Amino acid sequence: MNSGSEGRSGRLERNWKYDAMINNPIAKLRKAPQPPLSHRGATPDSDRAKRPPLAEPAASDQELIPGDRVEGLGNFGKPTGEFGTVERTNEDDAVVKWDDDGRMRLRQPWLKKV
Repeated sequence: MNSGSEGRSGRLERNWKYDAMINNPIAKLRKAPQPPLSHRGATPDSDRAKRPPLAEPAASDQELIPGDRVEGLGNFGKPTGEFGTVERTNEDDAVVKWDDDGRMRLRQPWLKKV
């Protein structure tokens, strides 16, 4: 009895398709200097205007210490109108007790000493 190998010889059959893939290496693609244009007549990316980088609020030169009064800064360093008192600080963050709300931990560049 042949268990599962009916019609096959004892040696492995050659699969010519896989032999051709192994013996013929894949051709290297050339590097394009720029990505292709989206449509005919489109402006290349190198000539298009770039988005400005996102602005971070200017870091205050003064170190915050507990008891300092601060104002929160929003996007692009615009004051939010929220005022609070610094409770704890380290070199990066500060815990602020806001006048209206509770406490919040913020990065020091998002605070302005008043």
